[in-house]
Amino acid sequence: MSFAWRTASFLLVALAATAQTKSAQQSKSQESKSRDLRYEEDRPAVTSATIPRGYALIVGVAGYKNLPANAQLDYSERDADAIYSVLISPEGGNFRAENVHRLTGAKATLANLKMELESWLPSVAKEDDRVFVYFAGHGFLQDGRAYLAPYDLDPKNIPGTGYPMDTLGNVAGSKIKAKWKVLVTDSCHSGAITPDADAVAYNRSLLDLSRSMFSLTASRDRERSFESKDWGGGHGIFTYYVVKGLEGEADEDGDGIVTADELADYTRRNVREATKGMQNPTSDRGSFDPKMGLSYIPASLRSSNAPPPKNGTLVFETNMDGVELFVDGVSQGVINKSSPLRLPGLKPGNHTIQGVKQGYEPDGPRDEMVYPGRDSTVSLKILIVRRRNKAAVDELDEGLRLYNKGGADNYKKAVARFEKALQLDGTYSQAALYLGRAYNSLFDEKNSEAAFRKAIAIDPDYMEARTSLAGMLLDIGGVDEAIRQLNIVTQREKTNASALYMQAQAYRMKQLYPQSTDSARAAIKIAPTVAEPHMWLAESLRLSGNYPDASGEYIQYLKLSDFDSKLAGQMNYYVVGFLVGLGKKKRATQTDTWRDLRSLAYFGLCDSERNQAHFELAVGYCQKSLAYDPNDPYAHYALALCYARLAQASGSLETLSAAAKHFRAMLDLNGDIEEAQYARANLKSIEPLLAAR
Repeated sequence: MSFAWRTASFLLVALAATAQTKSAQQSKSQESKSRDLRYEEDRPAVTSATIPRGYALIVGVAGYKNLPANAQLDYSERDADAIYSVLISPEGGNFRAENVHRLTGAKATLANLKMELESWLPSVAKEDDRVFVYFAGHGFLQDGRAYLAPYDLDPKNIPGTGYPMDTLGNVAGSKIKAKWKVLVTDSCHSGAITPDADAVAYNRSLLDLSRSMFSLTASRDRERSFESKDWGGGHGIFTYYVVKGLEGEADEDGDGIVTADELADYTRRNVREATKGMQNPTSDRGSFDPKMGLSYIPASLRSSNAPPPKNGTLVFETNMDGVELFVDGVSQGVINKSSPLRLPGLKPGNHTIQGVKQGYEPDGPRDEMVYPGRDSTVSLKILIVRRRNKAAVDELDEGLRLYNKGGADNYKKAVARFEKALQLDGTYSQAALYLGRAYNSLFDEKNSEAAFRKAIAIDPDYMEARTSLAGMLLDIGGVDEAIRQLNIVTQREKTNASALYMQAQAYRMKQLYPQSTDSARAAIKIAPTVAEPHMWLAESLRLSGNYPDASGEYIQYLKLSDFDSKLAGQMNYYVVGFLVGLGKKKRATQTDTWRDLRSLAYFGLCDSERNQAHFELAVGYCQKSLAYDPNDPYAHYALALCYARLAQASGSLETLSAAAKHFRAMLDLNGDIEEAQYARANLKSIEPLLAAR
């Protein structure tokens, strides 16, 4: 279906506005002049489904020509319109509009029904296609034979004016050549028309069609099919849930495809609950594939959990014999100078390590990073004869044990232990560091900052304390001071990759994109297989208008971060301070940071490709972003802009309808952001076009 643009310029102002990042920073408007030529297999897949060509016939009859007033229906034609809309949607059935024929009201005559079922569908559908037939209206039974009731049915001559169900079965089984054939019927609305005994036989006749096609019917034997204004403004309850299911609600496994079994289970469960068990949809797929795809919704793709972790390895070496190694408070054995200790199978993320030798000050406790699938060497240096108060050391060790267990109660107990260690030894900078970390884990930033600063005051060269302070400050918006602390660290420790990519994020927050890019590239040079610097490099490249290079870095981040990152007992998902820039409140409520950051990366890919006018590719990336975070208004807005551009180029009403859907979703989520004015302007021009179709 196509349409004429009555307001051809309505998109020009709206589309000139670039979708904002999730941090609401303004991106620049320059367009890249070069096409990104990297191989397509380097890009993450945005859909895994091959969608067969589809043909559909939609029939809805509410007002019957020859039936009395008490036999008329209210919502069957609205039901048919709703089914039509979801079938032609690119976020639904994915049928081409010209391949979906609709007969409603007076157009749904017996002659037209015969022509569509017996001539059109057999002439167009091929072996690998899918066929969908929907009927909403009355059904009748006479002399043991079931009939669909067209608009001009004569109740005095049902065999001559109704469409026989067995004929439909024969046509579907022998004339229509298609891989998947589906019949959905919402009939038997009135018990006054079809007596109970006839309803039993009628519903059985529908299910008998399973020899020819998958059938899904509105109700069970002896049951009515209810319709009400309370369902979406007026629908049959069965059809209401069929539509919701096809829109993605039935996608139980989150693969972006609504299968026949998923739709049947979703519809049956919800209709039964809505009618308190008085209506129970039935289905019979016969010998057909239960995984037949009825609807394809990339935006419903879910990755409910991160993939299993790719564990890493730490290799420990020491400068003295007889050094006992502790990892996360648990002894791992004794290391000698000539025999390093290798510890494989460690979860990615921070681990607290400590080297202890009788009579000497320990090396640590300190954090060491385990990178997924990677070996890292750790040097333990025992140098100073012990002079630390043993009671203070014992308090620190117990505090570390509690801190590493994680959880609010343990963090509170750890705070008490670290404070006791500092009381016993006021120069114990490590106790002050972990006190700051424990307070930060409790979201008590005031006391956390004070503890970090105490650690630095005790030992100004304590770079680990400065890095932790910077991470905490970035979380609460103290960007300038965080930059100062990180500059000290990166000047003293030029190979500190964590500090460098935190610095990149800090500069990005200040819109200092060249500096951010430099810091991120330095971190990548030191640790090329670490994901995070690629994310912040991608963000700065995109926000400075370098869209092709930004896309490549987002892709690298997605590849390198494809592992389980939820580490119990840590302050964040990967390293101390990693969540900088996402904010304390976000961190406090975030249940799965891995999903949140993947949403951000896919949004960045969408925006980068959109700014290069690669709208179809951008659509897939925005849909993946929404699969990880469906409540992101910016992703809805960017997706709407892409659909609008595609609609403008193709004249496709269904694509324009998808644009309107996401503009509305964006406004529902946040109607106060700057982009809302453009969304409203677009809708003002789009809605009359959709209403006129």
